[in-house]
Amino acid sequence: MAEPVTIQDIYSLFQRSQAEADRRAAEADRRAAESKAEADRRFAESKAEADRRVAEADRLFAESKAEADRRFAESKAEADRLFAESKAEADRRSDALDRRLAELAEAADRRTAQAEVRLARAETIAAQANQAVSSLSSRWGTFVENLVAPAVIRLFQEQGIAVQEVHQRVRAQRGGLNLEVDILAVDDTVAVAVEVKSRLTQKNTQKFIQNLARFKEAFPAYRAYQIYGAVAAIELDRGADRYAYNQGLFVIRQAGDSVTLDYNPDFRPQVW
Repeated sequence: MAEPVTIQDIYSLFQRSQAEADRRAAEADRRAAESKAEADRRFAESKAEADRRVAEADRLFAESKAEADRRFAESKAEADRLFAESKAEADRRSDALDRRLAELAEAADRRTAQAEVRLARAETIAAQANQAVSSLSSRWGTFVENLVAPAVIRLFQEQGIAVQEVHQRVRAQRGGLNLEVDILAVDDTVAVAVEVKSRLTQKNTQKFIQNLARFKEAFPAYRAYQIYGAVAAIELDRGADRYAYNQGLFVIRQAGDSVTLDYNPDFRPQVW
């Protein structure tokens, strides 16, 4: 049979329970104090680390700003230097260009003056040439109208060629031919074509011979005629008369106020 529980037992149990509760409370207070101390320590460490990092960030920012300021200053100084050099080079080139333009303008003015002088000379030469051509044309017209044409019938009748009529500036345009004869002396069966030149050359004699070869084609009315050729000139190149003789052409030249037909006993006229 169990022993009865007494008040002392209950009190003793209460005391033990209270002591255990006090112990646990003290342990909890101790642990809470330790936790708070640890938390305070960690907070202090975290704050110190944060402060250190802020200080480091401030330091890096200050260094970066100082470096940026330095580089900006260097860049600005370099830009100012390059700008100054570019401006100096531009000014130099501008001065050189101004000098070159002035030289070109001076050269252009000089060339213009020279061109004006040459133009004046050319105009003088052209006027002289026109005057010479006019004089030559006048001499040629006078030579044809006053000397050759009136004498043609007499000259060739003396050679036994009985021409009766004289025509000046006889022209034909037939097909592709375009032919002109200065003087044409004719009778019923014979015609003499006369080429009149202010100066007779071998070249223009050759051209006249070519025209004689096409004469009957250009003037078919004279197809049955005997065609002779003659050249008349105020002046003759050396050897031009001999060349005309050898081609069978009569040669008429000026003799004072008249004209004469060169005579050569060995001459045989060509018939076209």
